[in-house]
Order: sequence, then structure tokens, then C-alpha cells
Amino acid sequence: MREPQALMTARQRWTLIAAILGSGIVFLDSTVVNVALPKIGRELPSSLFGVLEGQSYIYNGYLLTVSALLILAGALNDFYGRKRMFTLGLAGFLVTSLLCGLAPNMELLVLFRVLQGVAGALLVPGSLALLTVTFTGEAQGRAFGLWAAASAATTILGPFVGGILVDSISWRAAFLINVPLLIVALWATATHVQESRDEDASGRFDWLGALVVALAVGGLSFGAIYGQQREWKDPLGFVMLGIGAVATIALPILMTRRADPLIPPELFGSRNFTVTNISTFLIYGALYVLGYFITLFVQGTVGFTAAAAGLAFLPSGLFLVVLSSRFGALAGKYGPKAFMAIGPALMCIGTLWYLRVPATTSPWLFAFGDPGSYLPPASWFIDFLPASLLFGFGLSIMVAPLTTALMTSVPAKNSGVASAINNAISRVGPQLAGAVIFIAITTSFYAGLHDRAPQLDPNNPEVRKTYAPLNVVDPCRGNVPCPQSAAAVAQAQREASTDAFHLAMLISAGLLAAGAAVNGLGIKNRPAPQPAEAQRAAA
Repeated sequence: MREPQALMTARQRWTLIAAILGSGIVFLDSTVVNVALPKIGRELPSSLFGVLEGQSYIYNGYLLTVSALLILAGALNDFYGRKRMFTLGLAGFLVTSLLCGLAPNMELLVLFRVLQGVAGALLVPGSLALLTVTFTGEAQGRAFGLWAAASAATTILGPFVGGILVDSISWRAAFLINVPLLIVALWATATHVQESRDEDASGRFDWLGALVVALAVGGLSFGAIYGQQREWKDPLGFVMLGIGAVATIALPILMTRRADPLIPPELFGSRNFTVTNISTFLIYGALYVLGYFITLFVQGTVGFTAAAAGLAFLPSGLFLVVLSSRFGALAGKYGPKAFMAIGPALMCIGTLWYLRVPATTSPWLFAFGDPGSYLPPASWFIDFLPASLLFGFGLSIMVAPLTTALMTSVPAKNSGVASAINNAISRVGPQLAGAVIFIAITTSFYAGLHDRAPQLDPNNPEVRKTYAPLNVVDPCRGNVPCPQSAAAVAQAQREASTDAFHLAMLISAGLLAAGAAVNGLGIKNRPAPQPAEAQRAAA
């Protein structure tokens, strides 16, 4: 007979709440601001940036700062104390959120967003490290699952909540909404979170290693984003990729020669730690491609409204919110291996389903205030819903067990830097994968467009400026007279974009299949602790 599960203590419960709020706000601010960018561009004056350039810096400046500083932040958590650094991150995020919400011009908003990214970098690895030292066994897996579910919920609901705030109040509310949440998190941290750190840490902090890590992660991320934005016509993208690559190669050499290295080389002696990070690189690379190109395809090619695009894939996100904690608990009890292999395999099958979506599939023209538009077209139930359900179910199976495998593969004293390494890889991998796939689908699109409309020369700059992959310029939509030639060009764009989208899905499915194989072959389940061992661990 199964023993009843022990209830969380007040300390565990509030630690979990603080961890979820701290990391959730970081994820929220990577999505909620997107819907505010158009109004920011119209309302904020700028003497230094163009509108599009300023919007890009507001979004990417935050993401790049978080990515570049994650590993440094994780090491600081372990070295100086996780509660101390988490509190500093919460306070910094609160102050910078206020500054962003009150920014008088575009230049200062960009600066405040970069500083917000610095504070955010302290919160993500700190949140997982706090959970690692507070929970054990099945309870730890359940806590990781709740953390993953909350992160998913903020990512899914962020654009929706942000849209309501921006439309009903102001774009500034997208930043100021953080303030009450951060106050609760600060109170919970101050009153209930216990301090912990790497007790074996001694000597001086490895600032040289921190610089090399920042150059490696920041160089690769910035180079991939900048190169893709400029279609690889500006050499700066290649220069930054080169700096990132050199720093990445130099990093393990440096770490083996330092007395107190920022990243202890023995972490990679753990099989599960190494395998989990390899699969993270593959799987999160696919996740980025899917999230970006599916949204672009359904709006730019098929013709979904923005609201319909958000609602169309809500079933996938609901699986993650509802089931993550359950699969996290099961992974804590039975081991993560099976879940980490089955999850990406189902995600792969769901992704392959998109290959059957035709260029003629019907759009969903959902619009608030028009009840007749609320029901999706029949084609959505065939072309999109099965893929969304399979993908979401697989993701819910995989996310929390992957976190469990990662955080149980290293000593608790290194939990901060271990979490930071994995989070950095989950950000660099998508940028690199996205840059490579962008080249592939761009090549596919213009080749397909030229085959179907030979009068459009893809080497002509005006053609490339007018006709972009997955963005159909269709003058024939709506009840307007349309010349036959224009209709033919629009159809050529739609078919070429659909082929490019299929290629992106095929590459993504390959990444997911590789991730499933890496996990299935590489992950080893740890023996379940005996009751006496579990009691000692809890104590």
C-alpha cells in the first residue's frame, strides 16, 4: 500500500513560490514586451535609433544580456550564496522594471532593458538551485514540474496578458506589472528561503573565466541574431561568431588550468550532465525554430489573425501547464530516462504532421467582438490540432524530467552553475539553429518562387525586399478586383512559403529525433534511494 505523500512545509512552499515568481518574471519579460513594441515605436522619441532598430535592441538587448551572463550568475550563486544573489536579482529586476516603465525615450529604455537582463540572469539559475537544495526525491521532481509548468504558463499567457495591458492601459504597464509580483517574491525570499552555497569554495572568484564565458555565449548569440537580421551581408555577424567560437574553444583549456575555475571540469565527468546538455542543445534548437516559424507561417502565409495564432496552439501549452508536475514527480520516482526519450519522440511525430499542411489550408480569422469568427475552420482540426496535441503532450513529458536529470547529476554545491550552463545552452542552441535554418528556408523560398514566377529574379534586391519567406504579399485578399497576374504571383509566394515551412519542420523534426536518441542511449537512471537514505537526505 502506497504511503501518503508528505505535505510541503511552509519553508518549502514559499521557497517554491519565490523560485517560480523569480524565474517566471524573467520568462514573462521575454514575451510580454513583444506585443508592446509597436506602441513603443510609435510613442517613444529617439534621436539615436530608427524605430525598427530601437525595437530590435529593446527585445534582443534583454535576451543577449541574460544569455551572456547566465553562467557567471550561476557561479556567483554558488560562491557568494544563493539566497543573497537571488535577492539581489529580485531587487535589481524590480528597480529596472520601474525604470523601463517610466523611460522617457528609446535610448534610455534600451539601456534599462540591458540592465534588466543583468538582474534576470541572476534569477533563472538561482531559482533552480534553491529548489535543488530545498527538495529531495519525488518531491523534488514535483517541484521541478511545477516550476516548468509555471514557466510555460508565463510564456504562453505573456503575449495575451501583455496585449490586454497595452490596449487597455499603456505599453508601460507591460513593465510595471512586474512590481507587485517582485515584492511578493522578495518577501517570501527574505522570510522563508534558507541561505546555501558551495561550502568547498575557497580562494578568489574566477573573473577571467567569467569574461571568457561571456565572450563565448554572448559572441555566439549576438553573431547569430545579428547575422540573421542582416541576411549575413554584414561581416560583423561573422566576426562575433568567430569571437564566440574562439572563446568556446579556449574555455575548457582555461578551466583545467585554473585553481578555482568558474566551471569545474569535473561537472562534465557526470554522464547525465553531459548528455542532458547535448540533448538540450538539440531539442531547444528545434523549439525555437518551431515557435518562430509556425507563428510566422500561420499569420504571414495562411492568413490567421494574431489572436487566432495565439489561440490555435493553446492546447499544446495547456498540456505543459497541467501535466508537467505529474511527469516531474514520476521522473523523481522512477528515473528520467524513459520520459526524456519518449517526450522528444512524440514532439518529433507532431512536428512531422505539419508536413502535410497544404498551401490551400483555410485561415482562422478570429476577432474579438465577432462571435461568428470564434470557431476555427474545419481544416484547423485536421491540419493543426493533431500536431499541436502531440507536440504539447511530448513536451509535457520531457521538460520536468530533463530538469530532474540535470539537477540530480551534479553535487548540490554546484547546482547554481549547473543550471546556468544548461540555461545558456538552451539559449545559444536556438540562435545557432535558427541562423542555419533561416539560410535553408530562404534559399528554398527564393528557388521555389523563381520556379513558379520566373519573372521574379531572386538576385534582384527589390524582389528580395518585397517578397520575404513566409510573408505573402497578397493584393487579392478581401473583396477587391485582382488582376490574374497578381493572383498568380500571390499563389506562387504561398506555395514557395509552404515548401520553405515544410523544410523548417523537417529539420526541426530531425533535431528532436536526435535529442530523443541521445537521451534514450545516454541517460542513466540513478538507483532509487532506500528509506534510510531518503531520511538522511531530507535531514
